[in-house]
Amino acid sequence: MIDKQHMKDRMCEGKLYIGSHLPPEDEIKEACLDRFNNAPRSEAAVRTEYLRPMLGGMGKNCYIEPRLHVDHGYNVFLGDNVYFNTGCIILDQCPITIGDNTLFGPRVSLLGALHPIDAVIRNLLVEGGKPITIGKDCWFGGDVTVCPGVTVGDGTVIGAGSVITKDIPANVIAVGNPCKVLRPITEEDHKYWKAQLEEFTSDTGISFPEIS
Repeated sequence: MIDKQHMKDRMCEGKLYIGSHLPPEDEIKEACLDRFNNAPRSEAAVRTEYLRPMLGGMGKNCYIEPRLHVDHGYNVFLGDNVYFNTGCIILDQCPITIGDNTLFGPRVSLLGALHPIDAVIRNLLVEGGKPITIGKDCWFGGDVTVCPGVTVGDGTVIGAGSVITKDIPANVIAVGNPCKVLRPITEEDHKYWKAQLEEFTSDTGISFPEIS
């Protein structure tokens, strides 16, 4: 007899497994995702909370736009103030960890799943996965694809349409397919955007905490 829990443990550890031999889908996950994706606009302020019971962890003040696809849910860990725009896909065969204040544009895909490169092995329907780790204060443009095993450092900006196949360091702008570092984020960037914020405050009267 196949030990389905052992198969699940293998998947979460990044070892080969067979998907059809996993435990049955968690009914809580299906109910949470269905309720979230089909919530009316009148529930927009609270619908992200419908996902909390199915996720491995979710911090405060997260906001996610439907529709969302998540493979399992229990391997997804969100920090505080995480934002997902519409149409995002999360394949969480292994842990997917996202830091505080990280923002995702529409149709971002976090793909922790993988299949053997060797066709003979792949055709046996075994598959695998690798974890994805994304730091705090990151911004991902629309249609970014994050491949298995990738780590993105704190404060980094990823340009729209990029395909991230290797680790990206902290505090850089990175773009392309494959995604590569374009340049560091500098003090000049901070000064420019601080000036834009000061103009905004002057024009609208809306103030923010003082920024050094």
